[in-house]
Amino acid sequence: MLKAGLTGGIASGKSAVGEMFVQLGARVIRADDIAHELTQPGEPVYNEVVRTFGREILSSDGTINRPRLASLAFGSPGRAARVQELNAIVHPAVVKREDEWMEEVGRRDPTAIAIVEAALILEAGVAERFDRLIVVTCRPVQRVQRFAARLGISEEAARSEVSRRMAAQIADEEKIKAADYVIDNSGSLDATEEQVGQVFAKLKGETI
Repeated sequence: MLKAGLTGGIASGKSAVGEMFVQLGARVIRADDIAHELTQPGEPVYNEVVRTFGREILSSDGTINRPRLASLAFGSPGRAARVQELNAIVHPAVVKREDEWMEEVGRRDPTAIAIVEAALILEAGVAERFDRLIVVTCRPVQRVQRFAARLGISEEAARSEVSRRMAAQIADEEKIKAADYVIDNSGSLDATEEQVGQVFAKLKGETI
């Protein structure tokens, strides 16, 4: 089995690229989905996040209000960023779940391509877990436009939020240096699909 990490900055199009890999036959898991599961009420990670950040991050139904948590984690006027505190709680549990998933995929299909989509592979220092690293990039203006469309907010608000979150991430230039493969998601979907197909073919060749 070949293990690949799929990463890139916020709103670069990692999830869209991940879906393209799925259509070609790869197995893909998203770190964001795992983190969402682990931060549901009753989960140990949920309890620790609430203990650390306070009940002000909770909605009326007891679930974590993600915009409120993000405001605390990434900082806001008059408040220092606490993203490292959040990552220290969530990342180990997410990485453990990812490793369990990859082991299970390998048991079921020794020739599989297992891809973990995660924004902070390099930042968390876990790139060595993977045989190959794929980085998705796009132009800064596209990042803002996509983030605005995703959240239904103005581009001005999106630009501020993207800048705030990118401050906690390694710059694309550095990620590209660490990558085995780079997918430029600045063009059309067809152009991105063509690049994904080329990368998948190379990965598939390594599993034979």
